[in-house]
Amino acid sequence: MKQPRRTLSLRTRVTLFLSLTALVASMSLTLLTYTSARNYLLSQRSAVARAQTFANAKAARDELRLGQTDLGRFITSIRNEDTGFALLYVGDTSYPQKVQYRQDSFPPDLVSQVLDGGSGQQRFQLRGEPYLAVGVSIRESNANYIEAFPLASTDRVLWVIGTALLAGSAAITLLAAALGWWTSRRLLKPVSRVAIAAGGIASGGLDIRMEPESDPELNRLAQSFNDMADAVQTRIEREARFASDVSHELRSPITALTAAVEVLDARRADLPERTQQALDVVVNQVRRFDQMVMDLLELARIDSGVSDVNSEELRLDEVVPRIAQRYGFGDVPIEVHPDAHRTLWIDKLRLERIVANLLDNARQHGGEPTRVSIESDRDQGLLLAVEDSGPGVARGERQRIFERFARGTAARHRVGSGLGLALVAEHAHALGGDAWVEDRIGGGARFVVRFPFDRKGSGY
Repeated sequence: MKQPRRTLSLRTRVTLFLSLTALVASMSLTLLTYTSARNYLLSQRSAVARAQTFANAKAARDELRLGQTDLGRFITSIRNEDTGFALLYVGDTSYPQKVQYRQDSFPPDLVSQVLDGGSGQQRFQLRGEPYLAVGVSIRESNANYIEAFPLASTDRVLWVIGTALLAGSAAITLLAAALGWWTSRRLLKPVSRVAIAAGGIASGGLDIRMEPESDPELNRLAQSFNDMADAVQTRIEREARFASDVSHELRSPITALTAAVEVLDARRADLPERTQQALDVVVNQVRRFDQMVMDLLELARIDSGVSDVNSEELRLDEVVPRIAQRYGFGDVPIEVHPDAHRTLWIDKLRLERIVANLLDNARQHGGEPTRVSIESDRDQGLLLAVEDSGPGVARGERQRIFERFARGTAARHRVGSGLGLALVAEHAHALGGDAWVEDRIGGGARFVVRFPFDRKGSGY
């Protein structure tokens, strides 16, 4: 059987979808906002830088018109930011505003463009700091003026804006994830209630129903589920009543038939040999039929819920040998592990049915029971195991043989109704335990029933 591929839960997928949607939307908005803010701030900074450069170049032209020769004093008197600097060319002579910032501090391409009589601007890095350089040619005075403006404050503002936008994007994504988790949980609550109700019905609570929902669509789901549960309950109860009624109706004629057969069997010596052989077949089949009807009646009582669990405090190492002796298995060795001498709250009649059926199953299908063991399953309970040396049970049949009227391949042509192991499983579940079969070391089968500690039984 092909294993289903493991996928994320629906709630996780809804949460991831909303988170990714919010992340993509917020990151797109962040990128758009940051780009717009950056372009605006840089354009504003460029406009201010150009305006200041042209104003200072005009002042330099006026100085040159007046014939001023102390251009070094003039260039140092220009006001700009602390980290800004300027350079004035008059002919082949350059006048730096600050001695540490000369021609090689400016972008070479911009310097060449200005010296060739043009004007322009260019962003550049100097000593790890960003600057914007603006140059203009003063043609009538054969002069050129270049000024550099720091952009560190603009970059800091852009960094703050970018950080705030990214933080906002992360917050929106987390909020979307929380909203998706809350919304999916709210939307999937009815589905969870359906799953819980279905699990309750599967465990035997056929009267479990869903409460009406306030939402029309969800209420339709609840109503459909309740209608389905009603139909399932009606059908199961009808089938259970049918099996119970049939078993009850068969009980009287079988009782009469059994009595008649027993009378004939008591006088078998008066019958011819061939008639005795036919009588043996009839006796065996009538007894088998009688046992099957008894088993069906017991299963019908379990299904109808009239079979209670009457727990009492018992020790398996004391009760199991007496049960084995009562059913003719007194010579089967019973091994009790040292840590299994403990008491259990258990229904004695159900325990007797489990032990008797397991021993009878080993005799019919495994030759004979070879050993009964009582072991401790750590803190979970006690294990009762019945072993045989028969052909064993195939792995593909180990669950099916505990179903009603089911038989393993090795027991297909043997006598039996196919209800013994089903009763073992039903009684084990009623006592809070479970039953299974495994391989026996050395060959054969090992049927195991677990009885939990400190459980007084819940019944059906």
